[in-house]
Amino acid sequence: MGKLAFVPATVGFWAGILFLFVLDKITPHLHLGSATPEGPKAKLKRTTMLTLAVTLHNLPEGMAVGIVFAGWLSGNVAITLSGAFALAIGIATQNFPEGAVVSLPLRAEGASRKKAFALGALSGAVEPVGALITLLAAEALSPFMPYLLSLAAGAMIYVVIEEMLPEVSEGEHFDAGTILFAVGFTLMMVLDSAL
Repeated sequence: MGKLAFVPATVGFWAGILFLFVLDKITPHLHLGSATPEGPKAKLKRTTMLTLAVTLHNLPEGMAVGIVFAGWLSGNVAITLSGAFALAIGIATQNFPEGAVVSLPLRAEGASRKKAFALGALSGAVEPVGALITLLAAEALSPFMPYLLSLAAGAMIYVVIEEMLPEVSEGEHFDAGTILFAVGFTLMMVLDSAL
């Protein structure tokens, strides 16, 4: 990464972290295996909050796909059509277990098979919507592409740390581990760029 590209990458990365952090705080949701919900207090069913958690964290995945396709369409030689499709297929594939994370608890709490399946599938529907919106706005956003790519990366890293690393969210759920990981990641980017 060039020294000039480092600034937009860092700004975009932290914007992505902040974007998901704010969404995490303003959306009532429940993490799998957690007894207490996050976000504002709401009189929502446990399964609805679980669905919101998965749906909330699918948004940056759709943004990432849209931004990569937008990069390819803009003629960026570093982004190939096969690479963009590989990312889209990879993200679509991991939606199957995410849909099951929504569907199985719904079914266990008495929802019909059709309703449980439909809500599991709908939790991933935000991805193509996010990709399409990002893709449609790509021409206007072309000068901001480095920021947007790094924003999607920051949002994805937030999701991975927040949801996939059990040690970070062990016990009472708090965000210090996620933020400190992002600080460490930024430090490594600074060192990589400076050296």
